[in-house]
Parts: sequence; structure tokens; C-alpha cells
Amino acid sequence: MGDVLAGIHATWEFDADSVLIRLERGIRTPKLLQSLRERRIPHAALSSVTLTPGKRDTVVLRVVPRPGADPLLEAAAGQLKEGCDPYRLVLPADRELLAEYYADELRSCLGPASDEPADRFLVAAPEAPMQFKAYDGRAAFDGERISFRWFWTGASSAKWKAGDQTYRVSELAGIEWRSPEGLDGYLRLVPRAAVPADHRTGGSLGDLHRPVSPGLEAAGIAVDGAPATVNRAPADQDPAAVLFGLGYGPVHESLPFAAAVLESVRSTQSAPAVPAPVLVNAGRRDPADIAERIHHLGELHQAGLVTDDEYSAKKAQLLAEL
Repeated sequence: MGDVLAGIHATWEFDADSVLIRLERGIRTPKLLQSLRERRIPHAALSSVTLTPGKRDTVVLRVVPRPGADPLLEAAAGQLKEGCDPYRLVLPADRELLAEYYADELRSCLGPASDEPADRFLVAAPEAPMQFKAYDGRAAFDGERISFRWFWTGASSAKWKAGDQTYRVSELAGIEWRSPEGLDGYLRLVPRAAVPADHRTGGSLGDLHRPVSPGLEAAGIAVDGAPATVNRAPADQDPAAVLFGLGYGPVHESLPFAAAVLESVRSTQSAPAVPAPVLVNAGRRDPADIAERIHHLGELHQAGLVTDDEYSAKKAQLLAEL
């Protein structure tokens, strides 16, 4: 087709095999759309095309990706607000006939598999490296590893005892993302397989979960309501999760992060399973940071939340990082 259709907050460019969606940067544009900048969706990734009346004399042209085609929507798991949907183009009502023309053109490009889930991601995920600030720590992803560094002002004693965490993508079965716009938002990493253990003792990601079901591993993602075979600690106690709160872990930062991790996880699904992840401590740290952590550990010890043995072992571990 090769034509361009400009709407509110976005411009669609129609190519021979895909639609390039360029998302505007502006005060009124939702932050998620600004951060995504653009999305190229191949015709092979389309499930359906709709044209419906919008608000205030507008019409909405929308393409619906096939289930499993876009890592962003897979990570969102239906939690995105309508205004943050990158596949909606809002147009003035007087352009309805033109919008109907492009809708028909796109419908003619739908393939025989449009009603079926995609067996792989067909839309590119946001690119690493990336990071965002959560309520109880900072999350970072370099393309191969995800790291969580805890904040003493927000992290629970269980996370402090476990220490900062680093996990390899190859050791994960998927992710769980719960929108920070609701209550109890979080981003949680799900291991491929491991043995159950008491989360209060800290330890590795694998120690905090039972083996993941084959269906979960094949899908490469876990969402709210995951199989009962996964024994999950509350997110505030789980060192494999970071919490969201008001002003922390916003959608436009945490969701692209989750999508990038999920895409990397899916790309490793055909690789042989590896042993459960182990705790990887960061390299040498600022002495002032170590001192602050030891002070906080002492407070936990005095409050009876940490045993004498746990206090001694953790203090020795922190001193070894100097």
C-alpha cells in the first residue's frame, strides 16, 4: 500500500507486508506510547481489524494482534487501558470513509492463520539495556541478566536477608506483571524448575518456587492465576519480585521492561534446561553503601527479625564485598 494515515497521537504507514505505527511525543500522548515510539506489526501477526465510533466525533481504526504475537501485550495480559493501546488510531469522524478503505485493505491481508495463536513473537520487543525504579528496589536488564537492587526504605527484611539478586534469562520460564495502576502491582520472575524451600531463609530464585508446569514453560509466561504447581511467596517477600506503588514502577517503564525480558525468555525456550539460578552478588560496592546495609541489618537483628547466626553470616557477606 505505501500510504500514510495520520491520526491523534499516532501515524500509520502501510507497507506491503506490515504496518509501521509511529507514536507521537507530546503532552497529551500517554507516556507508554511515547516510550514505545513505534511498533511495526507484520500482516502475519494480525488477527482482526475493526473500525468503530469513538468519542467526540471521532472514529477508531484498530488492529488486533494474534495471541502470542506481541510480547508487550502478552506481558500486559489484558491490563492495558484503552488509551494506552498502541494499536488504536483515533481519527476525526470526517475521515471515516478513508479509514474504512484502509480497514478493508488490511482485512484483505489477513492470512489463514489469523484466528490461531502465534507460535512465536512476530512483533519486536523493546530493546535492552533498560532499568526502572520500583517501590522496594531498582530493576535492570542488560539483555542477558535481570538484577534487583533493594532500597533500604522499601524492601522487606526477607529481601534484605536474601541480598541483591541477579538472574540469567536462560534460567527463567517467564514473568508476571501486575499493573502499578492497581493495588499490589509487581514484576515477578518465574524459574524454569527448582526445589521448594522456605523463603524466609533467603537463597536463590530457584529456592522460592516449585517446578513450573510444562504448559507454563512452553508458553514462556506466567500471569495472575498461574498454575497451582507454582508455590509463590507474597511479592513483598519474594526476592524474585519487585513491588510497584504510587510513583514507582510506572506502566511506561515497567511494562516495556517486562516485555523485553519475556521476549528474551521465549527465545531461550528451545535451549536445554539449566540448573536453578543461584544468588549472584554485585561486585565491590561503595563502603558507605555497605555500612548502611550493615546498620539496617543490625536494626533487624535487634528487632528479633534476624537470628544471631543469620546476622553474623550476612554481616560477613557484606564485609566481603568491600
